[in-house]
Amino acid sequence: MTASTIKQPDIQQVLGPVLPSLPAAALSAKPAENILPHLSPILRQRVQLLSSASTEPWIRLLCYDPGKVPRLTEIAQGDRLEPHPVSGEVEIDWEYDSETRYRRVDEETIQALVALKDLNLAFRLVYCTGDPLGDGWKVGEVSVTEKSSPFSSFGGVSSIVEADRQFKESKSKTTQSNGFSSSRGAVGLDDDDDDDDDYWARYDATPARTPAVKRSPAPQSIRGPGSTAEDDYYAQYDSVQPAMDNHDPDEEVDLDIAPPLGLGTRPSNHASNGSDEEDVELNETQGAWTLANPPRSPSTHSRRSGDDPNLLHPHPRPASSAGSNASVEKLEAAAAKQEQSDFGVKQHVSRSIKSLFMLSRASGIDREEFERLVKTELDMLGLMEE
Repeated sequence: MTASTIKQPDIQQVLGPVLPSLPAAALSAKPAENILPHLSPILRQRVQLLSSASTEPWIRLLCYDPGKVPRLTEIAQGDRLEPHPVSGEVEIDWEYDSETRYRRVDEETIQALVALKDLNLAFRLVYCTGDPLGDGWKVGEVSVTEKSSPFSSFGGVSSIVEADRQFKESKSKTTQSNGFSSSRGAVGLDDDDDDDDDYWARYDATPARTPAVKRSPAPQSIRGPGSTAEDDYYAQYDSVQPAMDNHDPDEEVDLDIAPPLGLGTRPSNHASNGSDEEDVELNETQGAWTLANPPRSPSTHSRRSGDDPNLLHPHPRPASSAGSNASVEKLEAAAAKQEQSDFGVKQHVSRSIKSLFMLSRASGIDREEFERLVKTELDMLGLMEE
């Protein structure tokens, strides 16, 4: 929206219909329909929406400053705004009694402030485009003039061209100031980066320390010279006793039990030719006749009466009487497990019968009928076994 496409407003045409409606707006809560097209889209929407939800006069909606509404209402109710009886318009010399200033808010918005000094009224006009009711200058606000100067807060210049020029100059100054601020901000960021570099450089100057070597808890025999850290980690579980394993190697006691007669290790005879006879190995739970060689050196083992070193005597002994104690323990453990198993089975049978009885009672079967059913099934089982 450039200055070449915008013309200065016709004050009489824009404000002529609005002035006569102010006295009615100070008394009525509903705005006049013929006034709405002369209002800007924003002010028009404000008047339509807020007036429909209130019973107060809608003149208060024309001013955005609540502090000026009482003064605006007082002026609207005065005799200065009474229309002429013949023309029906308010008698105002628009060229002499009005003064207009312009300012551009942004590239899309340009405003004008029209001050009527004799009436102490100020009208802020806005150039609108795309309005369904027509483009052009529309009333954006109705207020009262300030006592010191009508344009003290608005500012502005006397022409649209001058307003555009001031806007361009202020925009260029703003761009330059933003660029200068950005450069200073960049310098400040560089300084902050230097400070951060100095801060972290102190850690770089700190001498490094090698952490102590952590040795694996596994025995040295397990950890070979080429073992890795992963091997060391898993090696520590080799000596852990599983919770479900009843066999604990630490509880074993090495018993030095003398071997039975005839099954002992043969003493070495330095005078022999070095040949050894084959030993007979049998299962430790089986009994067998084993042949025991008599001691070859009388100096090492004393001879029993009636023994001939040249004869082989049969001895009815177990193949491994040294493991008899272990066999007894295993048999006792097996018997205990069998007893526990039998007890568990009995408990299961008892609980099953109780459960069946409770189920029968819940189904309406009495005790006698339940006993008859159980007895019948037992008799059937007896027939099946036969």
